[in-house]
Amino acid sequence: MSEVLWLITAAALSFSGMAWLALAMEVHWGQVMHQHAEDATHARGWLRRLGATALPLSLLACLMADRPSMAALVWIMLLAGSAVAVAMVLSRRAHWLRPWCLTPAAAPAAR
Repeated sequence: MSEVLWLITAAALSFSGMAWLALAMEVHWGQVMHQHAEDATHARGWLRRLGATALPLSLLACLMADRPSMAALVWIMLLAGSAVAVAMVLSRRAHWLRPWCLTPAAAPAAR
């Protein structure tokens, strides 16, 4: 796979990991899903595990794209950028993170 595809994969995994870790928090779950976090403890546990898995996988994708010294730098920048991006989405358009909730309630209602 080309370097560009590995970096795109790393960016997607980094953003998804940060989104999943944010959605595992009670406040952000309620903000995005408009329901009490106690009702979704199982789903939030899965989101926490997914987030904790996606971030190291993004490091591996960075390592596949470049040499280790550059990959570590790119990974740290991706983590910071992803955290800021997720924070911005949560502050203005929290509903955009519903696809990352991985629950049937996350699907848009049929009209």
